[in-house]
Amino acid sequence: MMSIKDLKHVVRPLSNSGFVMILDTGGVIGPESAAMLQALHSRSVGGIKEHLKALTEKGSGAFMKKYYIGYNHKSIGDCGDAIVFIEGVPMFVPKSVQDWPLYSGQESSTRFIDFAKQIFANPLGTVASEELLEKLRKFYLYGIKELNKSLKLRFPIKEGEKSTIYDKTISARAFDIMRGFLPAGAHTNLSWMMNLRQFADELLTLRHHPLNIVREVSMATEDGLMEMFPNSFSKKRYEAIEKYAGEMGRLHTYHHRTSLSDFEVSKVLLDFDLLSEYKQAIITRPEKAELPRKIRECGLVRFEFPLDFGSFRDIQRHRAVTQQMPLLTTDLGFNQWYLSELRESMDDLYSQACEVCDFICKKLARFDCPPEILQYYIPMGFNTANRLTGDLHALTYLIELRSGWAVHPTLRKKAIQMGEALSTIIAPYFDFALHLDTSKTQFDFRRGSQDIIEK
Repeated sequence: MMSIKDLKHVVRPLSNSGFVMILDTGGVIGPESAAMLQALHSRSVGGIKEHLKALTEKGSGAFMKKYYIGYNHKSIGDCGDAIVFIEGVPMFVPKSVQDWPLYSGQESSTRFIDFAKQIFANPLGTVASEELLEKLRKFYLYGIKELNKSLKLRFPIKEGEKSTIYDKTISARAFDIMRGFLPAGAHTNLSWMMNLRQFADELLTLRHHPLNIVREVSMATEDGLMEMFPNSFSKKRYEAIEKYAGEMGRLHTYHHRTSLSDFEVSKVLLDFDLLSEYKQAIITRPEKAELPRKIRECGLVRFEFPLDFGSFRDIQRHRAVTQQMPLLTTDLGFNQWYLSELRESMDDLYSQACEVCDFICKKLARFDCPPEILQYYIPMGFNTANRLTGDLHALTYLIELRSGWAVHPTLRKKAIQMGEALSTIIAPYFDFALHLDTSKTQFDFRRGSQDIIEK
């Protein structure tokens, strides 16, 4: 059995007799032990080799209980990581977990899920709610099948294109259109990786979320982390803090507006005098290079616009900007891009899509439940109210990445609008080198090669 003494740490000497060590945990040094080593290293010049010896002799349990939990030295928790996998949860769980600036992880791509069998969560459990969900499933599967045929007529294969890549491109396009009819309560999976302190902080927020499933996931995660890392987590609660977190969850979990213009710059808070110090960085930046992070001190710009929930799931990945979690309703209507694509491809599909949207709205009006629960039954093509605030570094990265040809058209449109608006704001002061992709693309063969495939 491997011990700490058997680990092969990678060491590189420094010219001043010091060294750099890359720690080999080897399944022996867990997150709590790694946190202990780093904490000791910050308080003693005895050296990492002495701390490894102390870890071998004493373990990390007592240390973490005393200094991390007992003395509340939170920075120690920054030094140990945990990875959580969550499966079989509605789309709202990943969005709630990911509504955190320090989240790292991955969510299942809906393009690779078989929705013929995937569970559509039905918290109401009524005949009417089940009928609604199955109507959406039936139309989604029918639409995918028919679009795979009609899109080949609309975008025929070109000479020199590989049929396997072409077929994948067609399938990707069909999904891009039909994903708008998947209910937001469809099940998915996600991974979640953060350090121990970040988990504790976020779980406080999640256990006061309005949705029961999010609260359940947070409690299950906390229980699991306590079992895995018994010396780093505690269920001790402070009444005043819990009460405050509960009130904030009630007031500020969701953002909603019943009407919204197509796009607006709702606030510009930029210090242009300070920004002048970054003139060289702004006007000379080449494509794909990032602005200096320090440019964040120059201020913020806020945008507001409607965006379908499907594309909100994509833009929410940008956690360097601040985004409000939108409440999914039918108030802002179904995104017209999905319907126009169906009309271009097949009149019959377009007519059925309009009937489905009308059916959904009428059914939802009869459901007696809070708006948070209604979200489970609303297709992801319905628009949500989005409010996004960011500094120039974060906005530039987001805008340029999401204006790319491979981005879903409904999100790409908003990225280009943000880019053009940002250029207009800064143009009186500098020639802002913003590298937008505004090319006109309806069907790109390269989309079929965008897979992660185990070889």
